[in-house]
Amino acid sequence: MDEKKYAKLEQEISPKIPLMKNILKAFLTGGIICLVAQFVALFYMTYFDFTERTASNPTVATMIFFSMLLTGFGLYKKIGQFGGAGSAVPITGFGNAVISAAIEHKSEGYVLGVGSNMFKLAGSVILFGVFSAFVVALIKTILVKLGVVSW
Repeated sequence: MDEKKYAKLEQEISPKIPLMKNILKAFLTGGIICLVAQFVALFYMTYFDFTERTASNPTVATMIFFSMLLTGFGLYKKIGQFGGAGSAVPITGFGNAVISAAIEHKSEGYVLGVGSNMFKLAGSVILFGVFSAFVVALIKTILVKLGVVSW
């Protein structure tokens, strides 16, 4: 069988992917997660006298906590099955990934299982975040010292 016939056969027997439906579900899932985060930020601004700028850190921490809690109860997996990338892209996907690895390796013990495996993904993300922040701060410092920008 040549390549053209094989490609045609593969296209005929492969299930059709509902692309627009998946995109819409991902958009709605990510949007709802972001809407919840906006309500959390408004909560911090209203009841704890945070500004819009200072409410971002506790909001991120709260959303990660929520996703970890939902993962522990098995609910975030259902959200992910429905929303696909819409549940993986926001910061809640990070929390889900960390706790999922910890739960998956719980049988290997708390130190060698949970402790070492939950930071496989998180470690690289945190390292990249810290390194990126260092590079941006270094560039900002150089630009300020040269007088190109002022902060």
